[in-house]
Amino acid sequence: MKKKLLPLVLALGLVCSSCLGPDHAYTSIRNWNAGLSEKNWINEIVFIGLVIIPVYPLALTGDILLFNTLGYWTGNYVIGEPAPYPGFSRKKD
Repeated sequence: MKKKLLPLVLALGLVCSSCLGPDHAYTSIRNWNAGLSEKNWINEIVFIGLVIIPVYPLALTGDILLFNTLGYWTGNYVIGEPAPYPGFSRKKD
């Protein structure tokens, strides 16, 4: 078992460069959701829907496994830099 596991671990060490990338796909979706509506409850419903569908997890997985890796090794990021984060506002009643 250990002899079969060692080549796999070594191969993963070469493939996974352990660089922290910019996560443009995930950040673009998050920014789009934050600026979707002035009403926070609409943004929250869309957020929950995007987690259930699973848009957020797939975007983050794509960033980690594909987009950031390609950007690191080629120097060209597939997805452009997202717009500035509009942020969420908490209403004070």
